[in-house]
Amino acid sequence: MAHLQRKTHTPNGFGHFDIAGPDIAPLASFYSALFGCEVTPQGPGYAMVATPEGGPNGAIVETETASLTFGVVVPDLDRVLALAASQGGTVVLPKTDNGWVKKAQIADPAGNTLTLIQG
Repeated sequence: MAHLQRKTHTPNGFGHFDIAGPDIAPLASFYSALFGCEVTPQGPGYAMVATPEGGPNGAIVETETASLTFGVVVPDLDRVLALAASQGGTVVLPKTDNGWVKKAQIADPAGNTLTLIQG
């Protein structure tokens, strides 16, 4: 399966998104029609999303509940995780190396989830 071309990311800027829902087919169709995204299935329950020039790439993920999670590319993942905790956030997913990127997830003080990506 082809991988999307990596885009240049601005430090502390949005660099990825995950759109989640119980059926990825209608989500893929919706975002393709509305915004011209190129959706490439990568296996059961997962598809990569390439946005037009200027936007970050992302994914559509099959989950029981709908959600939208943004990913911020940070220069020092460990530092930002510690800072998030000191500012009232919580670590939802500790630093993880999935073989493609090092990432983690935090929740802000209101409970909104944000993915942090080592950049």
